Amino acid sequence: MEPNSAPYNPFAWRFKPLRQPMLWAAAAFSAGIVTGRYAWRPDLWWLAAAILFLLFATYLRRARVRAGVALVYAGLFFTGALYFQACMHPHLDTAILAFASGEPVSLIGHVVREGRVQPGSFGSLRQALDLEVESLPQEPGSSLAILSTSSRAVIRLSLYGPAPMTVFRYGDRLQLVARLRPPRDFGNPGAFDYAGYLEDKGIVVLGSAKASSVALLPGHAGARIDFWRARAHASVVEKVHQIFPERQAMLLDAMLIGDDAFIDRDTRTDFQRSGTYHALVVSGMNVSILAFAVFWMLRRLRCGDLSATLLTIVFCCCYAFLAQVGAPVWRATLMNAIYHTTRLLYRNRSMTNALGAAALGILVFDPRQLFTASFQMTFLCVWIVAAIALPLLQRSSQRVRGALAFWDVADYGHSLHPRTAQLRLDLQSIALALSPFLGTWIARRLVRGVTRFAVAVFDLLVVATLLQAGLALPMAYYFHRAIALAVPANLAVVPLLGIMMPAAALAITLSYLSPTLAHLPAGAAGLALQGISGAVRDVGARPLADLRIPTPSNLMTALAIIALLAAMLLIRRRPMLSALGLSALFAASIALMLFPASPVTRRGVLEMTSIDVGQGDATLLVMPAGQTLLVDAGGPIGGQASQLDFGEDVVSPYLWSRGISHLDAVAITHGHTDHIGGMKAVLANFRPRELWVGLLPPSEELDSLIREANSLGVSVVRHWSGDAWEMGGANLEVLYPPSDSPVGPAPSNSDSMVLRVRYGHTAALLEGDADAFVESQVLRRYHPDAGLLKVAHHGSATSSIQPMLDAVNPHFAVISAGFRNPFGLPRTDVLDRLSRSGARVYRTDLSGAITFILDGESISYWIP
Repeated sequence: MEPNSAPYNPFAWRFKPLRQPMLWAAAAFSAGIVTGRYAWRPDLWWLAAAILFLLFATYLRRARVRAGVALVYAGLFFTGALYFQACMHPHLDTAILAFASGEPVSLIGHVVREGRVQPGSFGSLRQALDLEVESLPQEPGSSLAILSTSSRAVIRLSLYGPAPMTVFRYGDRLQLVARLRPPRDFGNPGAFDYAGYLEDKGIVVLGSAKASSVALLPGHAGARIDFWRARAHASVVEKVHQIFPERQAMLLDAMLIGDDAFIDRDTRTDFQRSGTYHALVVSGMNVSILAFAVFWMLRRLRCGDLSATLLTIVFCCCYAFLAQVGAPVWRATLMNAIYHTTRLLYRNRSMTNALGAAALGILVFDPRQLFTASFQMTFLCVWIVAAIALPLLQRSSQRVRGALAFWDVADYGHSLHPRTAQLRLDLQSIALALSPFLGTWIARRLVRGVTRFAVAVFDLLVVATLLQAGLALPMAYYFHRAIALAVPANLAVVPLLGIMMPAAALAITLSYLSPTLAHLPAGAAGLALQGISGAVRDVGARPLADLRIPTPSNLMTALAIIALLAAMLLIRRRPMLSALGLSALFAASIALMLFPASPVTRRGVLEMTSIDVGQGDATLLVMPAGQTLLVDAGGPIGGQASQLDFGEDVVSPYLWSRGISHLDAVAITHGHTDHIGGMKAVLANFRPRELWVGLLPPSEELDSLIREANSLGVSVVRHWSGDAWEMGGANLEVLYPPSDSPVGPAPSNSDSMVLRVRYGHTAALLEGDADAFVESQVLRRYHPDAGLLKVAHHGSATSSIQPMLDAVNPHFAVISAGFRNPFGLPRTDVLDRLSRSGARVYRTDLSGAITFILDGESISYWIP
């Protein structure tokens, strides 16, 4: 070595510009996909532009290298737009929609996705299946006609009946009588696109059938490989329930193989609130943990680097195939395969380039994945780790790791950076001081072990903190959550998940050889799972973990994206610039929590919106000064089982889409579940000051709601006929019930609170489910005139008596009813009476959410 040359330092990180062409290629292709979605042009335009730019790039590839590369990316941009438009509408057979009228249809099909038997409505059992139709009647009443293979449709079928229920498996051929209906989304801004979700899975129609109407036909259908996958999946589920207690088995079903059928909503909520939902579902982390465990075990078994890598990739592919989760696990498998392959090629520093290659491969397979929250968050997580966390760790904890390398080589410190060498000497001095008490060998190993453990905790803390800050925007945009306690929760959950996943996989594998051999790893997995559950419950129960925020404004979204890009671009610069980029990232994540979007309301008018909650009621009132009141919150019809929490999944997304983060008050008209079922979630999400109630007959649902309000510090206020007050520039008055009304043994429509809201010379009357008796009582005490009528009881014939309509004399009437509801509401005679009264009738089952504007002089409406 020359005297003036710097010593070689293998652990000093040199921040050189990284070549990552695949990352930029994926970015250009993605930008084209976005453009193709929102700026449609004829396919020929995109094709001509792509060919033109690629030809220019070929021409300039030698003379102008940079210009040629830029033109290649431009060609990829136009190719992405063309490709998305070509794949935007998947070819689905929609002929079956002609039979989706709700009338019984006889059909034959075979199971392509099997489901587990679960509790249903009114004490029955339910099994969800995907059924590929083989034959349908050509017209009602005709014999069954066999469909061609290319035109078969898939039905998401729900079978219901008493116990015991036959469990149907993949490939079983069934003949049954079903009622079919098209999928329908709730017609509110912010609602989940359920129809689009089913369309992506090839499903165009929903169906229900009695289990007693199903006949199992001889023979099997479907792909042989899918048949064996379904059998293997069922076998693993059976083993899980054999060797683990039931509660742990249900969690392992979800965490290990993606079967979350029996995960209750409270458990899901705890994982979401604690920011550890990724641990509950088969995600990229689960795949990575298992891949690392398999690779480590193979290397311990003396497998070569190449063979261990190939076997690990094969294992990941088999695991993804078995889990049946779909795109998320296959994304993780592809990313692991690329990572291990590039590792063999000594490209460890090109993690972002490998990320770009994985993204490009997935988008070529299905460009619509770009617009899914799962895809965006998966790649954002890896990008944050690769582009921010790793460079930060390499200029911090990597130096400590360098000081611990070749611990027993005395002269190694001479090759280190002076600060790293000094740290090494300090640690060795501590070990020397402890050696008289512990011995030299133990003291040196203890100091090194404690330091390595501290570095590992530091690394985990840095990665978890950066992920929480970087994911603040998508968490707010898609899930309306600010996971303030995600860092401590993940510090506990992630290491335990790293123990639980391989231990559970090993236990299941050994159980096929001998149940006795499976006891030890099963016990380790069970202890780790108990630790995960305990940490999640503890963190999820804390009030700080339940911060809900509305959809961020466009400005805040842009600022958060800029802050994230700044952190990525500046992290490799000077320390001052790196700190500036990180500060911007954390400031943006805090701002998303502390500065929510302003509510989208109109000042100076009274606004009433009938929210589409299906066969239920939920009405939002916004006062002229901006105060908000929600009357009812939807819910399932009494006794029916529902996968939805109407407050969390239907009402809250609508309110968040309008930038509403707080309600001033909420009211329940009466105790039926289709009015109060969603109110608990609304109380928790929007923390109103008051809950207004009228009659409170004996009811577990009402009692539970009152307890929830008390626990959240919401004042429960009783209102009676004659009460009147001013709220935000509008006048409210209660027309029913009187304080001396008898209380029945259970909630009934006769309990309904009737509200009238006035602003200037305009008024709205909200009747809840008031029946003819209630309406006659209101008529006897008041003259309930109002230009806008919220029609009672979803348009039932028991309400809206003619004298009431004559007194109200509405110009507009709105009915909240479920699409093709089984009760036939609204009734034709009620619609006729409203028409004779001169009211223009609007319905949520036909139009979705409907907003009426009362400006004090006139009433207008608009449909979002």
